[in-house]
Amino acid sequence: MLRIGLTGGIGSGKSEVTRHFAALGIPVIDTDLLAREIVEPGQPLLQEILGTFGQDLRLRDGSLDRSALRTRVFEDPELRKRLEAMTHPRIAQALEDRVATLPSETLYVVLVIPLLFEAGWQEQVDRVLVVDCPEAVQVERVARRDGIPVELAWAMVRSQASRERRKRGADDVIDNGGGEDAGSLETRVRDLDRCYRNWARSERYDTPA
Repeated sequence: MLRIGLTGGIGSGKSEVTRHFAALGIPVIDTDLLAREIVEPGQPLLQEILGTFGQDLRLRDGSLDRSALRTRVFEDPELRKRLEAMTHPRIAQALEDRVATLPSETLYVVLVIPLLFEAGWQEQVDRVLVVDCPEAVQVERVARRDGIPVELAWAMVRSQASRERRKRGADDVIDNGGGEDAGSLETRVRDLDRCYRNWARSERYDTPA
C-alpha cells in the first residue's frame, strides 16, 4: 500500500485537498483527528497531560481544553517539546493501527500529517505531498477562521516549517493560493490520483507538471 504523506502550513487548505481525495474513494487518515481521539475522556494520555500541564485544562464535560493547551505550549518551546514527546508516539501508533484496518486491496492511502517535517516523519511515507500557498494567505485564512488577531496568526504560521523547507522536501506540490480557477484544485488532485494509482500498481511514477 502506497503511503502519501500530505502536509502543509496552517491555513494552507489541507482539508479542502483531502476532501477531493476522499471524493475519489481514497482513504484519508488525519493525524489531527487521531490527536483528538487519544486525549478523549477515559484515555490514559489525558490524565498524563493534565498532571503535567495543569488540571485547569479540564473542561466541565471532562474533556481537554485543547485551545488553552495549545496557547500554553505555544508560548513556551520547552513545554511544547514535552507535549510532543508525550503525544507523537501515541499518534504514530494510532496511525499504524488505523492503516492496518484498511482492506488489503487498497492501492494508496493519504496520511494527513500537518507537522510532518517538524516531527521528522518523512520516513513514514512513500511520497510527500505539500499543499502550498503564500504566508499572507495563510494568515488571512487563519485569522478569519479562528477569530484571532492577525499578529497571533503570523506567529502561528512562523512557528512551523517554512514554505521553502516544505517545498524542498516535497515530491509533489499543490498550489492552493487561490490564484487559479475554482476547478484547478480538483483537477490537480485527479491528476495526482491517477498517477498514484498507476504507480501503486506498477511501481513506476511520473509526476504531472
